[in-house]
Amino acid sequence: MEKEEIGKVVKFFPRPSAAVVELTAGLKMGDRICIKGVTTDFEQEVNSMQIEGEPITEAKAGEVIGIEVKERVRPNDVVYKVVE
Repeated sequence: MEKEEIGKVVKFFPRPSAAVVELTAGLKMGDRICIKGVTTDFEQEVNSMQIEGEPITEAKAGEVIGIEVKERVRPNDVVYKVVE
């Protein structure tokens, strides 16, 4: 299972548990991602994405999006897309 870097966490909101991510590559709903940092390391499927509060199904490089996360993340954590 390969991982391709697609962005970095900019900010975290505890309620609802969401991360603001600056993308360097595209991301779609249903993609599997891995978030890694000094104390962060988990995988999940992308089930919710937004840009400025509006739900989206796809985002491209250069966009700043919000995604629902299952665990706490921290600024500068790296976001990878899991490629089968």
